[in-house]
Amino acid sequence: MRTLLMAAALTFGLTLGACNTVRGVGQDVQSAADATDNAIHGR
Repeated sequence: MRTLLMAAALTFGLTLGACNTVRGVGQDVQSAADATDNAIHGR
């Protein structure tokens, strides 16, 4: 559980580090949501 939490925190930190603007954060969140939806529905 601790390893999973650390991995999630690291991923979140790297994602935020890659975003330069609030718009960039929104686009990254939308992209992640789309990728998850595609993986679930097999697209």
